[in-house]
Amino acid sequence: MAQQAYITETDDGGSGSEPRSTRLRRLRDRVTRGWGGRGLWRRGIVLALCSVLTALVMLAHGHIPNAIGNLGSLVDTFLPWVGVLIPFLIVLGLIRKSATALIAAVLPVAVWLNLFGGLLTDKTAATGGDLTVATHNVNADNPDPSATARDVAASGADVLALEELKASEVPTYERALSATYRHHAVVGTVGLWSKYPLSEVRAVDIRLGWKRAMRATVAAPTGRVAVYVAHLPSVRVKLEAGFTARQRDKSADALGEAIAGERLANVVLLGDLNGTMNDRALRAVTSQMRSTQGAVGSGFGFSWPASFPMARIDQIMVKGAEPESSWTLPATASDHLPIAARVRVAED
Repeated sequence: MAQQAYITETDDGGSGSEPRSTRLRRLRDRVTRGWGGRGLWRRGIVLALCSVLTALVMLAHGHIPNAIGNLGSLVDTFLPWVGVLIPFLIVLGLIRKSATALIAAVLPVAVWLNLFGGLLTDKTAATGGDLTVATHNVNADNPDPSATARDVAASGADVLALEELKASEVPTYERALSATYRHHAVVGTVGLWSKYPLSEVRAVDIRLGWKRAMRATVAAPTGRVAVYVAHLPSVRVKLEAGFTARQRDKSADALGEAIAGERLANVVLLGDLNGTMNDRALRAVTSQMRSTQGAVGSGFGFSWPASFPMARIDQIMVKGAEPESSWTLPATASDHLPIAARVRVAED
């Protein structure tokens, strides 16, 4: 049987083989018509505007006012999560078959990567540093303080800070940690345990009316270190009042003043600050210290809530001392994750 030839009608009514260029043109027209022709660019304007707005929120979050419900600080705290909107914008752009929406979505992607892309890489050094520090909000309602103490001690930290210590449970923590740490001090609801001698221990007034911050000098092998432990007041998100953080903000200012007046060259801050490094309300502290996680950590290092970490409100910050690595420790019976860092202490 003879092989049948495929032919097409020509412009003059004749027939002949269809040119390759014509087939490609017809395919292009079919795709274009499938996406709506000119509608490919006209539709999706609202989605494009949403993408631009998302990018602007990330770029100018510091200018969002706190006058109404501390909205600016709320956005600061959960800023990385604004990026969750981006995949939805892209998917909706595809569903709408809108080139305008898809191109606009590139803007928030670029802004998010510029702000947080560096946190996606592992900057933790394999070796380095001569002092390991850790901090943990143990939760006043912790059902198993002994196990929590043993878990954080197993991290190998030379200096360990604990916050939200319940007075009746302090002896439990002391017993559980005594085999690892020869030196310790407790001031109010915060405490410091160390393998090296402690001196000049005192409370730090953070304008609360009760003691939730302390300072001590640690005689590390390579030099003295001023270690601050702080648990700033909690913040609340309420429908009628928004992001309530006035007392936290006042305490952060007081803590910043205390650290600014520190005479030792090596300074380490450990604690639950109830705020992230992006939160403008902590500027009195963050403007003069470096986050170990931001400098040498792996990932975002979210520490709260332990069941599904969404923000890093537990912090290790340094001034003078050089951060070498930073990481999050396994969960304990607390609602916070413990965190740790290794730093290099400068000779004093």
